Amino acid sequence: MTGAGDRPPDAAGADTRPGEFELIARVFAPLAGEGALGLVDDAAGFAPPPGHDLVLTKDALAADVHFFRADPWDAVARKALRVNLSDLASKGAEPVGYLLGLGLPSDWTLADVDAFGRGLAADQAEYGIRLFGGDTIRSPDRLVLSVTAIGTVPAGRMVRRGGACPGDLIVVTGTIGDAALGLALRLDPDLAARVGLPDADRDHLLDRYLLPQPRTAVAAAVLAHASGAMDISDGLVGDLAKMAAASSAHIQIDAALVPLSEAARAAIARLEGHQGDAGVPADPLRTALTGGDDYEIAAAVPEMQVDAFVADCLAAGVPATVIGRVTAGEGVRVNGRDSAPLDLGGGSFRHF
Repeated sequence: MTGAGDRPPDAAGADTRPGEFELIARVFAPLAGEGALGLVDDAAGFAPPPGHDLVLTKDALAADVHFFRADPWDAVARKALRVNLSDLASKGAEPVGYLLGLGLPSDWTLADVDAFGRGLAADQAEYGIRLFGGDTIRSPDRLVLSVTAIGTVPAGRMVRRGGACPGDLIVVTGTIGDAALGLALRLDPDLAARVGLPDADRDHLLDRYLLPQPRTAVAAAVLAHASGAMDISDGLVGDLAKMAAASSAHIQIDAALVPLSEAARAAIARLEGHQGDAGVPADPLRTALTGGDDYEIAAAVPEMQVDAFVADCLAAGVPATVIGRVTAGEGVRVNGRDSAPLDLGGGSFRHF
């Protein structure tokens, strides 16, 4: 894990914090696995199992863009890993390792980076992955990090988002909208109290935003049954639009079938009951369907295999729900009451 080795001095002109290579030895070398060469070389080596392809994905996260500057560093580390593991799961891939790019702000402390390392270690143990290497630099304004996750899949079997076919059913794992509603509560810390949302529901939604739950447990089910799949990161409706475009097909879903947690249902009901109050989102259901950060999987599954797919997901501890169908045509339609289409604008989070 190499880098520029630069350390900003403190006001007295000296810095008592460890240098880059000491930091690597202290925090990151213990996380390195086979092929990483103890993080003392310029690169790592990895050979996939015979008969397998590599699946690669990369996400970058920046403070005040993808997480809050005040978030605990261990949670930030875990979020950075998990958003990438979600991509691998949607491809039917088994995760094996990752590369880490880390830009440290000028006010970093050793306690911060130790916590960051503990977060990585916890998720490495939970998801069976290892660090292969990376780079550490100075990022004076804010914490910035980037993870490249590596997985394996039987040769030629990666499940693509463009594989949805007319006649397939659209199935989503878990629940939708928790993280987007959690973000709304995080941006306005008094909102939950103003609308009377119970503390347990508030805490559930906040946690779903802070710490995604990648559905790695259902990767095998995706590989066995799905024609196409993708993870839901930018909003259910917008991501299904990407699947439809990549598949040259039309996707139609029913809003009433989209699975919502009890906490999300409570939040939507409370927010709808306070419409017109200052600071209350105008359309909380739209927030849930388009807000993003769900990190669930949307899969297009042939109708004859849907029962097996749902059963395999349940056996892995993850509920799965049929919410719509793929037909000939283009675009996405979301049906509301009386099958009337809902106007959800762009339908997703926009990065730019």
